[in-house]
Amino acid sequence: MTHQNIPFLEKVDPQISKAIRGEEKREEEGLELIPSENYVSRAVLEANGSVFTNKYSEGYPGRRYYGGQDFTDQVERIAIERACKLFNCKFANVQPLSGAPANVAMYFALCEPGDTILGMDLSHGGHLTHGHPVTHLAKIFNFVRYKMKDPDTGEIDYDQLRETALREKPKIILAGFSAYSRELDYKKFVEIAREVGAITVADMAHIAGLIAGKAVRNPFDDGFDVITTTTHKTLRGPRGGMILTRESEEIAKKINKSVFPGFQGGPHMASIAAKAVAFGEALNPGFKKYAQQILKNAKAMESLFAEKKVRMIGGGTDNHLILADVYGSLGITGKEAQTVLDEVGMTLNMNAIADDPRPPLDPSGIRFGTPAITTRGFGEQECARVAELMIQTMQNKDDTSTKKKIREEIRELCKKFPIPESFESV
Repeated sequence: MTHQNIPFLEKVDPQISKAIRGEEKREEEGLELIPSENYVSRAVLEANGSVFTNKYSEGYPGRRYYGGQDFTDQVERIAIERACKLFNCKFANVQPLSGAPANVAMYFALCEPGDTILGMDLSHGGHLTHGHPVTHLAKIFNFVRYKMKDPDTGEIDYDQLRETALREKPKIILAGFSAYSRELDYKKFVEIAREVGAITVADMAHIAGLIAGKAVRNPFDDGFDVITTTTHKTLRGPRGGMILTRESEEIAKKINKSVFPGFQGGPHMASIAAKAVAFGEALNPGFKKYAQQILKNAKAMESLFAEKKVRMIGGGTDNHLILADVYGSLGITGKEAQTVLDEVGMTLNMNAIADDPRPPLDPSGIRFGTPAITTRGFGEQECARVAELMIQTMQNKDDTSTKKKIREEIRELCKKFPIPESFESV
């Protein structure tokens, strides 16, 4: 990755340009292991920083409230067309500003205040926006939750899920997660939803790129009604959100009305332009190879952690991420692990594990994944070595000499696998 050309910014605001240069250096010289982060192409960056940031575009293509929309309409239509092709659906709303706003708009499109929504418990891998009590959403809708049957295998307790659905009669049954490493049985979700008359929604923010790359199952192929997602993470686009509808025009219209004018004003057209570029990149044949390599790399890291007898929640991974109980296995808290790994140039995040005995801000686990290092060109051999270095770092958290050697090895790996500026052309 070469430095962005920012001559005007360097002259006008040296403080901000210095921070940008610092972030470029940090990304170049360290390994990004946070599973929800990735690197975008130079083309995506250029679209995201384009003159479309100047334009207000309330409404939808062909139905805007302001004039001067010829080119915004072109860009949004291209983004919608590419999204539908990528995910095999009929309708797409590309305006949500991120994943949480996409979920909020979806809830208000499909539910009334007080309606029941059944989603995965946060402590078992779910997401804050799936009804955690600290969110405003939990004051508006009645969220009920399902969990894993066994955290050591990752199997969802589908019997409990069905019993809860029969008892609570949810309006929505929600599949999706932020720290769950196994593939869900979407057909079981659909069967239960049809039994109780619920709408099926999959929050695929983490694995959207894996779905687009045909590396994991598409919930739409098993009959899901709606998918909400971010457009960054494994999809390798700009930070943003999206709501997809498989075939129901009625649901799609409700979602469009909920996004605008129900929840958002003017969409961020520069971001939508960047989304369109990223979707175009994901439609290239090379993206399927990339998605498959993410899984292979995660398996390589899983094998090393298993060999070193580090407990993994779910017993391993079927996707791009691993959640490891480092406190139980290595005697280091998730917070300590995050700090010491950052010191040697490996960035990941502390994370609570299922039924964690430790507090959320100092939990037992760490969450890490392979999307960004796969973008750099890492294969299984390199990922196994990274996993080994992670464990060595945590085992030697107070050994300055060992940490210094590991930091140098990380720098050399980064030089060998620089961040690419482009992927296959659109």
